[in-house]
Amino acid sequence: MTGSALPADLDVVRNPRARRCTLSLDSATGRARLVLPPRAALKPALVWAAGKAAWLAEQRARLPVARPFGAGTVVTVADEVLTIVRDEGTRRALIHDGDRLLVAGPEDTIGRRVEAWIKRRALDLLTIETAEYATLAGVTVASVAIGDARRRWGSCASTGVIRYSWRLILAPGWVRRATVAHEVAHRVHMNHGPQFHALVADLYGRDPTPARAWLREHGAALHWVGRSS
Repeated sequence: MTGSALPADLDVVRNPRARRCTLSLDSATGRARLVLPPRAALKPALVWAAGKAAWLAEQRARLPVARPFGAGTVVTVADEVLTIVRDEGTRRALIHDGDRLLVAGPEDTIGRRVEAWIKRRALDLLTIETAEYATLAGVTVASVAIGDARRRWGSCASTGVIRYSWRLILAPGWVRRATVAHEVAHRVHMNHGPQFHALVADLYGRDPTPARAWLREHGAALHWVGRSS
């Protein structure tokens, strides 16, 4: 439910399973989320949420720092540490030169061009790694796609389409590959039962638990890479 009276940075959601009002802050977006039971009155809930302003401010102060793509920004892509360097000329294409990413052309387009370059790298690498694990599992994958989901690092549809967050390429390779093994395993088991987890570990070649723990601890920061605020 939305309306002009709602704060711009607040999302209001009615959840049929909710028994009371709850307020949380999404560490990936910085937006507050007010969850209400189906029949709860909105106005009192908004007053209650307004009373939590100090708590929200404290939580926002702990959010990861935004790291926009611009000259001098250092970003890790597929375990390679790259520095974005402003180059002369009008060239639109980016040049990967050792540990530098050379960007010429209009300055106001640097951010989106760097992001597009990273996304292409992500799709290429995730496609290759998905094919490797699919061969090990003896399954087929209809296609691989990327997106920018805030709550999921990957998903596997019953149609065989696997979709990943492009931001996985900003994570360490061992974390990314654990996610790929997880999604490919869903081509065999569309659940999270013991057989599924055993297959993930078998495909990955080790215990994937540390990779999941890394994403829980550091994943929010990945969502602030390339953002100005």
